[in-house]
Order: sequence, then C-alpha cells, then structure tokens
Amino acid sequence: MSKEKQTPEEEIEVTGEQINVDTDNEETTSTVDQISDLEAKVSEAEDKYLRAHAEMQNMQARYAKEQSQAVKFANQKLAQSILPAVDNLERALQVEADDDSAQQIKTGVEMVYKTLISALEEHDVKAVGEAGEAFDPNFHQAIQSVPADDDHPADTIATVLQKGYVLADRVVRPAMVSVYN
Repeated sequence: MSKEKQTPEEEIEVTGEQINVDTDNEETTSTVDQISDLEAKVSEAEDKYLRAHAEMQNMQARYAKEQSQAVKFANQKLAQSILPAVDNLERALQVEADDDSAQQIKTGVEMVYKTLISALEEHDVKAVGEAGEAFDPNFHQAIQSVPADDDHPADTIATVLQKGYVLADRVVRPAMVSVYN
C-alpha cells in the first residue's frame, strides 16, 4: 500500500500499530526498570544478610573469648583475698622460735603456708619478684632505689619488700621492691 491510496481506516491501523509499538517500548522500559530495581533490592538484602551473618560470627567468637577469659581468671579475686594471709604467714615464719613449743607452732604455720602456696600454684597463681632479677615495671613496683655498684648492676631488684603474684599472664599484685640505680 502506498501512501497515496490509503483510506482513513488504513491510516488508523497504521497509526494504531505505531501507538502499540510505542506502548510496548514503554512497557519494556518499565519492566526493565522494575527488574533492575528488584535486582538492586536483592543485592541489598544479600548484603544485609552477609553483614548480619558476619556480625553473628563475630559475636560468637567474642562470647567464646569472654568465656575463656572468665574461666581463666575466675580465681583472681580468691587469690587477692588469700594473699594477705600468705603475707602474714611469711612474717610469722621469719620470727625466731626459741623453745620447743614455739618451734612446734612455727612448724604448724610453715605447713599451713606451704599448703596455701601449693593451692595457689595449682590454680596457676605464681609468685614474682626475686632479689637479683631484672626490674620489670609490668610485674614490679619500685618503692625504693639503692645505689648500684660493681656487684649489683642498675635496674635489678635489690630486695623484695612484698612478693608479687600473677595469675596465668595477669598481674594479681605487683611485687614491691627496692631497685639498684
């Protein structure tokens, strides 16, 4: 059909087809937009899921670590409560026993002291700070300074005024020491 011989009905048909084609293009564009919107929403939901999953794994790891630390250091307060008694027993053992009854009492005190020290060591509580060791501010608290000489190098412990204790790798109480300077 040529343009010259077309009737008005044919023109309407042709025009209608053109409209339909334009409508199809709009629908296709609309569908493509919807698909891309849905893909973006799926991607966002997947990202949120992955982040939530990672957060859950981090929380589980943190909880396991906290539980492990709680078990590892559960005896810290008990050790802190017992240490003054250990200190008093050490002071009692430094007193000279002159007669038989005093010696027997001192033997009893020594047995109690050894039992307490053994119980502390069984629960990973160990004494730190010995004369002659290198001074470490992480485990020792310097109370006095003493002049260093040839026999005693600087930054070593001269005397231990009060023993320090550690539980595993945590300081329960630093040792109070005098240090050569």
